Amino acid sequence: MQSLLDHFLKYISVYTTSDETSGTHPSAERELVLARMLKQELEELRLEDVTLSDTGYVYGRLPATKGLEGKKKLCFIAHMDTAPDFSGENVKPQIIPDYDGKDVVLKGTGDILKVADFPELPSLKGRTLITTDGTTLLGADDKAGIAVITEVLRQIVKDNIPHGAISVVFTPDEEIGEGADNFELEKAGADIAYTIDGDYEGEVAYENFNASGATFTVNGVSVHPGSAKGIMKNAALIASEIANMLPFDETPAHTEGREGFFHLTDISGDVSGAKLHYIIRDHDAVNFERRVEKLKKIEEAVNTKYGAGTCELSVKESYRNMLEIIEKDFYPVELAKQAIREEGLEPVSNPVRGGTDGARLSFMGLPCPNLGAGGYGFHGPFEHVTLEGMESSVRIVLNVIRLVA
Repeated sequence: MQSLLDHFLKYISVYTTSDETSGTHPSAERELVLARMLKQELEELRLEDVTLSDTGYVYGRLPATKGLEGKKKLCFIAHMDTAPDFSGENVKPQIIPDYDGKDVVLKGTGDILKVADFPELPSLKGRTLITTDGTTLLGADDKAGIAVITEVLRQIVKDNIPHGAISVVFTPDEEIGEGADNFELEKAGADIAYTIDGDYEGEVAYENFNASGATFTVNGVSVHPGSAKGIMKNAALIASEIANMLPFDETPAHTEGREGFFHLTDISGDVSGAKLHYIIRDHDAVNFERRVEKLKKIEEAVNTKYGAGTCELSVKESYRNMLEIIEKDFYPVELAKQAIREEGLEPVSNPVRGGTDGARLSFMGLPCPNLGAGGYGFHGPFEHVTLEGMESSVRIVLNVIRLVA
């Protein structure tokens, strides 16, 4: 456990927040600091074909133990970047041994990590709880996953644990939706992959949203208001009208589980022009297409009312529900569930209300469910993880490897 803790603390000390505005790969040069560190660790563990790509991906491979070359090839994946939602620089963790299961004061700000807000906290009583000091996020998303993977490798090498072929990949820019953009499948060389990137250590997730981004561009006509009758088309007012044409109760604030939504992320403009940016989400593919069609009908209705060219809609697909691929062969999921049960935990498979690199990789031909790493409260100052949760995740991954071997 000390090795696992030491490496986790080392990883979170590196500032790796991705930058959604840069247009580069990786999106931030600082991500390469951790990438170089991980490349060196893999080399010290004597993995083969260890590389750091120009776009910031770290690859390494453990050849199969003699006699196990014919077993399914596994790949374990974690992302190096932290979310741009909240500061990830100069992280000051609080380490609380034998946690009492109650509210925790974050000493940097005085904010309270409350049981009322995070109901899993009492179940973590007696563990070593790691929180932020309130001034930054922690980085357990997904440096807990990185720590789990590197600890698995250390144990395999130290104890000479028999295994089939194993590859590991550490990716940049997952938090800005670009983690699979430059992923080289041939370097992973796997039949099955798992991202290690989630909360409860007994989680195996294989459903996520279908997702697209949508933009309404409203073209208005600006003229002096004193002589505007019959001429002016106020784009800002039309944009407000568009927003009110979507159901009020189908937003993130009113939905949960497998319920989809329309989310207005930002709106801007004036009389002459306006833009509305939406993200569209739904687990069900048919309902998702209905949502897209609803936006198209709004575009048509606005142009019928105010004239052709007043409203222009663009829709861009972001990712799809990996269940579409996984349901063709549930072996990766059943394998993970068996590994979790052998750790003495009950597997939980909640639908992910978001996306994962695993979704895109699954559609690229590499089935890739997600395994939990024991963290909670991601993307903000209340992020927390337990050392014991990460340790359980290590044993679960080792169980997967042993079951395949």
